[in-house]
Amino acid sequence: MLFFRRRLSILMLAALLPGPVLAQGKPSPWFQIPTDAVYETGDAWSHGGKRFRLYGVQSCLRGTSFTNAKGVKRDCGEASLAMLVSLVRDLRPMCYAAAIVDYGKTVLVFCFATMEQGRNKGARLDLGTALISIGYGFASIKFDGQPVYAPYLIAQAQAKNTKSGLWAYADMPDPNAIILENYKPPSVPNAARSPMSTPTKAPR
Repeated sequence: MLFFRRRLSILMLAALLPGPVLAQGKPSPWFQIPTDAVYETGDAWSHGGKRFRLYGVQSCLRGTSFTNAKGVKRDCGEASLAMLVSLVRDLRPMCYAAAIVDYGKTVLVFCFATMEQGRNKGARLDLGTALISIGYGFASIKFDGQPVYAPYLIAQAQAKNTKSGLWAYADMPDPNAIILENYKPPSVPNAARSPMSTPTKAPR
């Protein structure tokens, strides 16, 4: 965690971006991530029969790998997951539900921690921005290439420019690039197509 604390002091400006505003209704009650939550990826965990995922954050994909400074191949998804677990245990963030998708099975959340010491004591730290700023998370993007949550793209650009975390490795498998490369748009029945319409190519 020494590495994290050092990076946190450098990247605090990015991580203390204003929190998102819910578009509708009252925000859900705040809750902590349970200590017995099962972490699935670097952006999601499960508990009580539901899956929780950080809104706008994309972790590195399990099964993809990068070569570390010692020349050893490591699973990129596992590296993202380990950092999420470390930050949650260290920061003890509080979360709230932004949306419920997948027929009620998945809860999209934003999580924040209050800084307890240092010159930023009392400030609110966004867990998603922290993960992305230290280079172990990525700004999730839509299939049209636009970010799901624009402030995260700013944090990602800073991490990339400073080669923070996973960005330090030349063969780091960018999860967004992989997802877009493998994206196939839903097929449209011929009868539903306009005579003047043309198929839409997948983003590359």
